[in-house]
Amino acid sequence: MEGTVTLLTTYLGGALAADVPSDTGNTAWVLTSAALVLLMTPGLALFYGGMVRAKNVLAMMMMSFGAMALISVLWVLYGYSVAFGDDVGAGLLGAPGEFLGLEGLMKDTTSEAGGLPALAFVGFQAVFAIITVALISGAIADRAKFGAWMVFAGVWATVVYFPIAHWVFDFTVTDKASGKVTHTGGWIANNLAAIDFAGGTAVHINAGAAGLALALVLGRRKGWPATPMKPHNLPLVLLGAGLLWFGWFGFNAGSALAANNTAAVAFVNTLVATGAAALGWLLTEKLRDGHATSLGAASGVVAGLVAITPSCSSVSPLGAIAVGTLAGVFCALAVGLKYRFGYDDSLDVVGVHLVGGLWGTLAVGLFATAAAPAGVDGLFYGGGVDQLWRQAVGAFAVLVVSFVATLVIGLAIEKTMGFRVDGDDESVGVDLTQHAETAYDLAPVSGGAFRGSLPGTGTPTVSGTGKGRTDQEVSA
Repeated sequence: MEGTVTLLTTYLGGALAADVPSDTGNTAWVLTSAALVLLMTPGLALFYGGMVRAKNVLAMMMMSFGAMALISVLWVLYGYSVAFGDDVGAGLLGAPGEFLGLEGLMKDTTSEAGGLPALAFVGFQAVFAIITVALISGAIADRAKFGAWMVFAGVWATVVYFPIAHWVFDFTVTDKASGKVTHTGGWIANNLAAIDFAGGTAVHINAGAAGLALALVLGRRKGWPATPMKPHNLPLVLLGAGLLWFGWFGFNAGSALAANNTAAVAFVNTLVATGAAALGWLLTEKLRDGHATSLGAASGVVAGLVAITPSCSSVSPLGAIAVGTLAGVFCALAVGLKYRFGYDDSLDVVGVHLVGGLWGTLAVGLFATAAAPAGVDGLFYGGGVDQLWRQAVGAFAVLVVSFVATLVIGLAIEKTMGFRVDGDDESVGVDLTQHAETAYDLAPVSGGAFRGSLPGTGTPTVSGTGKGRTDQEVSA
């Protein structure tokens, strides 16, 4: 097992070779990137929280924070082992007990593991698992029970995300001296040789397909689509999008697992594709609706980030502009599909993450250039369709498996403990009914600081000092 342990962290597309000497700079970059990716989940909570109605904002944000708490624990217990343990099922699954509780991974193997301690890689991949689960929550905003969501999150991560992470992120490792295979990885990364640098399939297609399945299981919100359900706080949405953009540099550039040229290329491609996607979305809005909106700008940012994720190591900056621009256009048009087909994807997880992830994954087969670190030519650079078909097989395999598995898990939870809140609770708002809290104190306040004092005393009278109150009410 020791040989496997020491080589597990040499991944992500050959960006970090096993014979790279110990490097504290690389370790610092990966740990910093992991922190940036973790910040993306609170950023997502703000992004999603601002998009729902005021009566549901806390419940929406709690679904992200719940994922942070639960998935971090499951990842340590067995998730990392399922994703990055030695393959036990033809590229489908890592050995669940190999690193149970991260057994054996605290040994300092930095010099043998391409410059990284094993736990630096464990931590980096943990935050990917967290945000993938959190992304799904946007599809079922306003109507899900928190307890059911937590059960779903744990089961889905175990049955769907951890194995698919093995397919996509776990590379087979061969000892250069002996030629012996020391670690066997997943089928998409190795047998299929599809390129997914930072998670277009495992994260975005996976979460988007799961979101679609759950939206079908839970059904439409009360009043949708006849009743307008506008975002209650657009500044929160923009702040969340900004934090996602910031954190995404850790997501993409950090996936080089080294402070090197691959990280720099991924960084610049992430920057420019995101900007181009925002412009593409805004232009589409302006031409279609007559207005370029702040919600469109924020959504375009996320669409561009999603699309460049799988391709940031394989395209040029000009290619990244093309990928991002088209992502903005495609996703802006795709968010309208829910009205055409009648599924209530509350916050457009399907339109942004599923469509954006599909486009970005397929775009590798079109815009990849051998001049980029991945070293592969796509269709538009003379490479033919070889890489394109590999990308398509990987993308649609993840889509189908995630959708079907999520449908089964969601239906099982709905039939047993119930996944959706009842109609009255939905009308009141899930903040109050699920968490006994409200995001905003909207009670009217009148008068100055001493209005309502007892005559001649200047002492305010206080009412409602019952258990759980955080503020005193001064009676008029």
